[in-house]
Amino acid sequence: MNPFSSGTRLRDMIRAIRACKTAAEERAVVRKECAAIRAAINENDQDYRHRNLAKLMFIHMLGYPTHFGQMECLKLIASPGFPEKRIGYLGLMLLLDERQEVLMLVTNSLKQDLNHTNQYIVGLALCALGNICSAEMARDLAPEVERLLQFRDPNIRKKAALCSIRIIKKVPDLAENFINPATALLREKHHGVLITGVQLCTDLCKISTEALEHIRKKCTDGLVRTLKDLANSPYSPEYDIAGITDPFLHIRLLKLLRVLGEGDADASDSMNDILAQVATKTESNKVAGNAILYECVQTIMSIEDNGGLRVLAINILGRFLSNRDNNIRYVALNMLMKAVSADAQAVQRHRATILECVKDSDASIRKRALELVYVLVNETNVKPLAKELIDYLEVSDLDFRGDLTAKICSIVAKFSPEKIWYIDQMLKVLAGNFVKDEVWYALIVVISNASELHGYTVRALYRAFQTSAEQESLVRVTVWCIGEYGDMLVNNVGMLDIEDPITVTESDAVDIIEIAIKRHASDLTTKAMALVALLKLSSRFPSCSERIREIIVQFKGSFVLELQQRAIEFNSIIAKHQNIRSTLVERMPVLDEATFIGRRAGSLPGAASTATIPSVSLPNGVAKPVAPLVDLLDLSSDDAPAPSSSGGGDLLQDLLGVDLTPASQQSGAGQASKSGNDVLLDLLSIGSPSVPSSSSAVDILSSNSSNKAPVSPLDDLSSLSLSSKTTSNAAPMMDLLDGLASSPPTENNGPVYPSITAFESSSLRLTFNFSKQPGNPQTAVIQATFMNLSSNTYTDFVFQAAVPKFLQLHLDPASSNTLPAAGNGSITQNLKITNSQHGKKSLVMRIRIAYKINGKDTLEEGQVNNFPRDL
Repeated sequence: MNPFSSGTRLRDMIRAIRACKTAAEERAVVRKECAAIRAAINENDQDYRHRNLAKLMFIHMLGYPTHFGQMECLKLIASPGFPEKRIGYLGLMLLLDERQEVLMLVTNSLKQDLNHTNQYIVGLALCALGNICSAEMARDLAPEVERLLQFRDPNIRKKAALCSIRIIKKVPDLAENFINPATALLREKHHGVLITGVQLCTDLCKISTEALEHIRKKCTDGLVRTLKDLANSPYSPEYDIAGITDPFLHIRLLKLLRVLGEGDADASDSMNDILAQVATKTESNKVAGNAILYECVQTIMSIEDNGGLRVLAINILGRFLSNRDNNIRYVALNMLMKAVSADAQAVQRHRATILECVKDSDASIRKRALELVYVLVNETNVKPLAKELIDYLEVSDLDFRGDLTAKICSIVAKFSPEKIWYIDQMLKVLAGNFVKDEVWYALIVVISNASELHGYTVRALYRAFQTSAEQESLVRVTVWCIGEYGDMLVNNVGMLDIEDPITVTESDAVDIIEIAIKRHASDLTTKAMALVALLKLSSRFPSCSERIREIIVQFKGSFVLELQQRAIEFNSIIAKHQNIRSTLVERMPVLDEATFIGRRAGSLPGAASTATIPSVSLPNGVAKPVAPLVDLLDLSSDDAPAPSSSGGGDLLQDLLGVDLTPASQQSGAGQASKSGNDVLLDLLSIGSPSVPSSSSAVDILSSNSSNKAPVSPLDDLSSLSLSSKTTSNAAPMMDLLDGLASSPPTENNGPVYPSITAFESSSLRLTFNFSKQPGNPQTAVIQATFMNLSSNTYTDFVFQAAVPKFLQLHLDPASSNTLPAAGNGSITQNLKITNSQHGKKSLVMRIRIAYKINGKDTLEEGQVNNFPRDL
């Protein structure tokens, strides 16, 4: 006999498949067997049809296609014998689903079998219908299933109840037909029928309000009695599991009682006693008992309020937390999270156990327990809880410290009883490298407002720096505070009783800043803040001024443009402008703590204030430019992004005591208002000009007036010039540094527009210079200059641009198609752009730059939104 003929036994085929050593061998065996089965199907082989279908089911479970055998299922179902029908229905459930059109053909067979005299065939039909029933089949066969709910045999009633659940889920409109038969099942003594009846009633209550009210009114007392009898029933070997009688029925009854008691005080009252009995008498040393207790707790927490029961439920959850099983502890933490809103005081009693869960070795339990601790914190327990969490922070796993640090910072900020405690706790947290920028921003704001604690804070930071000099956030706050309050550190101003005396010389304070700025790990933000702090200390510590200048001078050759610019500007101030230095580096004004907190929460829109300063726009790909005031007074460009409604921009607004928000949602650099001028002049102790200047507040340390986007600081590092439109009243400001003089009068050849950095990436910079001919305001000539910032030469350089329909663009040929490396040359290309909506719509442009690096194609794209507004 052919080993793969239709007469091959199922076990022989399975043995042959399992004997295969490779996937290719298995595919070959399956392919041969499928071919033999197809041949048998074509020959209409009656004798081996059931065996062929059994083989197909095994092949289907291996993942091979078996759709060609679907009709064989229908033929077997239509046959009169029970063995053939059993294989046919099994194949139907396995090989088909409710989405198959061929399923429509089996509806008639199902209807006949549901009315069959053989109860086993009826059971097969119910089982198949309960698994693959579609909405159409449910409507056609619902009357037969409803009738079978009163069948004499309990197994048929059980299967009919399960099938009814599928039907009402597919067609909710049929739910009302099953209400009375379902409630009749609740009086069954047979546990199998009873458990399916309870489940059917539960689903009916969820689907139909009418069913919920009917069952709540007619069946609640009966269900309570059933649960009471079950809880008090003697030992029954048939249903006993770990000493508990039928825990599955326990759980189903509790779930149904939970649905009935939710939102109904009368139903809740009627079940209070039995819930208390189940909660107190069920043993918790076995899994079955814990499952019942968990469902009982869920039911107690869901039904209408009963204080005593809820305390009992929460105590059960507290016992769960001490269980060695991680799953039980996790579900207990989940339930306690829900219970906090109902009875926080009862949950507070288990605070110590919950804190121990925060230290658990299981990551999911740690995170869940931390969330629960966060919810439990209030003004009365914040100190002990914060202490526990901070102590654990030092020994916790690295992958957990980020979440733990964030929660601690939030807890301390939200419930801090006093500022000195807040500062102490934050210094402990800052000793780890897991603090987000918003945290140390907020700490600086709090320190600024706590004037009586300035001395204490700077001394505490000095001590902390000695042991945690590698922690970036701590270093930044230390540098900022020493820059502001370094004289208090040296002179021991504001000593508190709780402090130990400390001796710090001016040189020691400068040492701290020098260590911070020369750390290999320090980033641009830290070094820029350190340079600002050194500038301030040069005024506060005259004896160290020369040493400070030497440290600053070391950065004049820095490859980082931001540090180089600051070093050159600050060196100029220290060396040549002692007369204005003390005024220039006065202490920061007190920051508005309430405004800062409100903006962090998003409650204060940034555009709501009136005083404006030049807005900073970040086109696609452009590195963050530094606002002049930010550059002068504090913080580097890393902490001064374009002002927004939250984040670093708001910090700068608060640190400077001014509003950096854009006057409008324009993309280009906006012009400063008179208010912005007045703030800067007031900070410098200089009277504001009587006539408003067309230029914004003068950027004292930059080569261009602040109504222009920043250009290269190397163009003119110490010789500053002003626009020809600046009035003579601004002259006192113009003489702050060497060479600050008005530019000579020039002919008016048309309006003058600032250059902009249209695009900048790590490898390429594109600058636009603008000009217009008098009498033709709609047309602008743009000179595009491309600079290579990398060490590779770019070849086959091509620049493309696209504009909206209201603009017309003409591109002249580029000066070259090769861009030298490292800024040793540039490519220029002229563009002429005509704006038909001049005065109504601003310019906007999409750009694409293509070039090759060592023969490899590179493409960069961006959008230019920061054109001068009146261009």
